[in-house]
Amino acid sequence: MSEKTALPVGQEAIQEKGWWKAHRFLILRRLTQAFFLGLFLLGPWFGIWWVKGNLAGSMTFDFLPLTDPFVLLQGIVGQHWPEMTAIIGALIVGVAYALIGGRVYCSWVCPINPVTDAAHWLHDKLGLAKGWQPKRNTRFWVLGMVFAVSALTGTIAWEFVNPISMLHRGLIFGMGFAWTFVLAVFLFDLVVSRRGWCGHLCPVGAFYGLLGQGSLLRVSAVNRAECDDCMDCFAVCPEMHVITPALRGADEDTPIILSPDCTNCGRCVDVCAPDVFKFTTRFDTTPAPARASRRNKQRQPEASRAA
Repeated sequence: MSEKTALPVGQEAIQEKGWWKAHRFLILRRLTQAFFLGLFLLGPWFGIWWVKGNLAGSMTFDFLPLTDPFVLLQGIVGQHWPEMTAIIGALIVGVAYALIGGRVYCSWVCPINPVTDAAHWLHDKLGLAKGWQPKRNTRFWVLGMVFAVSALTGTIAWEFVNPISMLHRGLIFGMGFAWTFVLAVFLFDLVVSRRGWCGHLCPVGAFYGLLGQGSLLRVSAVNRAECDDCMDCFAVCPEMHVITPALRGADEDTPIILSPDCTNCGRCVDVCAPDVFKFTTRFDTTPAPARASRRNKQRQPEASRAA
């Protein structure tokens, strides 16, 4: 293990690349999240109705419909056939996320992401234990349960408890019961399960992960031979299991992170001092030699390498 693991996470990257390059994607994500949330708040707060609605369904400039396909499908299984504008809006959103990466929604758009990131930051600062960790496929069981409840009740079931919608309502109508759901997510990640909500339970992330399985935008460990084992990429990654196959694979293994769990947040790109990672496409064939310490080792099963 590298002696550099003793440095604070990202410190080596700041020294080598400067503060901006060590934080650029984090800052851009926060600006993007604020931008999308701000568009929805312009109307209720300032009477500027460029966008009407919320992340579940909206109309932009009175002609561009955008619909969350997860919400649309809940309505359909609940036996409520949507209007054509809602179907068109869902197709626009669905195709966009299928191309750029479904879980880009989680890290670049979802307003709950700063809440869970803040919980993780405080969790580390307080030195709390990792806590209970549900199995990663739990979120798919929750996803299935949401559709089942929608079918049984004839409702868009998730919207009754969706922290994203609750946060939006809280910002418009002020402090109230809606904030209870947002606070519950924060406390869950802080004291119950580190990165538990987005990584293990949220059905929205599960849905968009399935939607973006074949997406074009990917992160690649193209310079993995330069890895110095500082472990900073693992420390900042919200889905750290996606890094191992690409970073520690053999010469013949792809350096591209192909797991649909990857949120394309870019933090691994930010904090890596030797610039191991970069954004690319799933079709990138740039040669990526493995680290010398990996080349002469017998190849391990995929499950072992990703452990």
